Amino acid sequence: MSVPEGTPTQQFIGGKWVDGSAGTFDVLDPSTGEVLCAVPRAGVDDVRRAVDAAADAQAGWAALAPRERSEILRGAFELMIERTEQLAYLMSLEMGKSLTDARGEVVYAAEFFRWYAEEAVRVGGEVRMAPSGANRILTFRKPVGVCLLLTPWNFPAAMATRKIGPALAAGCAFVLKPAEDTPLTALVLAQILAEAGAPDGVVNVLTSDKPGELVEAALGDDRVRKLSFTGSTGVGRALLKQAADRVVNSSMELGGNDPFIVLDDADLDAAVDGAMLAKMRNGGQACTAANRFLVAESVADEFAAKLADRMGALTMGPGTSPDTEIGPMINRKAVDGIADKVSRTVDAGAKAVIGGSAVEGAGFFYPPTVLTGVPRDSAVAVEEVFGPVAPIITIRDDEDALAIANSSEFGLTGYVYTGDLARGLRVCERLEVGMVGLNRGLVSDPAAPFGGVKQSGLGREGGFEGIDEYLETTYVATNW
Repeated sequence: MSVPEGTPTQQFIGGKWVDGSAGTFDVLDPSTGEVLCAVPRAGVDDVRRAVDAAADAQAGWAALAPRERSEILRGAFELMIERTEQLAYLMSLEMGKSLTDARGEVVYAAEFFRWYAEEAVRVGGEVRMAPSGANRILTFRKPVGVCLLLTPWNFPAAMATRKIGPALAAGCAFVLKPAEDTPLTALVLAQILAEAGAPDGVVNVLTSDKPGELVEAALGDDRVRKLSFTGSTGVGRALLKQAADRVVNSSMELGGNDPFIVLDDADLDAAVDGAMLAKMRNGGQACTAANRFLVAESVADEFAAKLADRMGALTMGPGTSPDTEIGPMINRKAVDGIADKVSRTVDAGAKAVIGGSAVEGAGFFYPPTVLTGVPRDSAVAVEEVFGPVAPIITIRDDEDALAIANSSEFGLTGYVYTGDLARGLRVCERLEVGMVGLNRGLVSDPAAPFGGVKQSGLGREGGFEGIDEYLETTYVATNW
């Protein structure tokens, strides 16, 4: 299988499609393991050219009327919606997610362009009297400058638009480096933004399977003022160390080990519905995916049986097949990592109710898996499992659930199911996470602030707060 005709397979620098200076690398179809196409491998020269283009465009883009920036973002939103099927098919092809998940992602991703089209015209400041009465305090906001945006493979459209939208709305030119597994969606987004009217140099996309060299060159350039990264906590730590050399403004959306708490008074059917969303969306390959199911002892067996029935009924197959409900994992390394964690957990005493071992044959598949009797210190309980594995850990009461949930170094998302709203809110308030779904299995929304606490990240994306990551505040002391 090959990529659809018209899909760009070159880098986008300064408004032009160009090859790379360091050769090419292959993009694979995870459903088969076969090569889809080759794309350029960016070299240091390409990084310099992209930063040159962004820096040359920065002043003009920042000076453009907010309404004009807004209209370009709105145009990009409309083009994405018009091309939903094209984008969904491409994402299914290069990432492996089902077409249903891919269509949902296109709508979600496009909404960041619409949301920030509206926020672009609302960047403000204020005037107030100093408490001493000696002067006025005048503040205004201005773009931080050229941005380096690094996005992951699991949501190749949404993770890009969630950064691009606020960056463009704030008046920032950028260089985007998508994950090497899924570069094609990002290249189509560059095509769409150019068609929507983004000036040459404002949008630049580099592709590479050697990101370390690219990032080092970009962060070493004084003109790069902002780093925004979505990915693993380990890589995030390394990037923060690099950014520290020049004190680069940094935003980090990192890993999670998200607890899904089912209390003894929960509606179990509703909880299973929520679990299917929180666990199985994108095949479990999401930083917001429920990773630890903390279920009250009195309902754990019933919950496990219901969840196993639902997960076991899912149709597994190639992402681009209309019948597929769960596609492949992103690559062989991902499958091996999931299998290793599950194996170690079963060795520690857990039982696989369904699934539990990798699928033989072509492609990178791992089946839906439900584990019961999971020890609290086992691999799947303490490590993030980026896949369709639901480990069930029994809890005694609310305090026990909170102790387990908050024991992780991560703090991205939590989920709570209970029939008592006040009880649920009390648990939500004490969870050490950035986002909580209360009787709801989906928390992501372009209008809401997305981000975590502890080692799950720094800053927020989306919502009113998202544009703040791309703005600086200037204060003027004056009298009149």
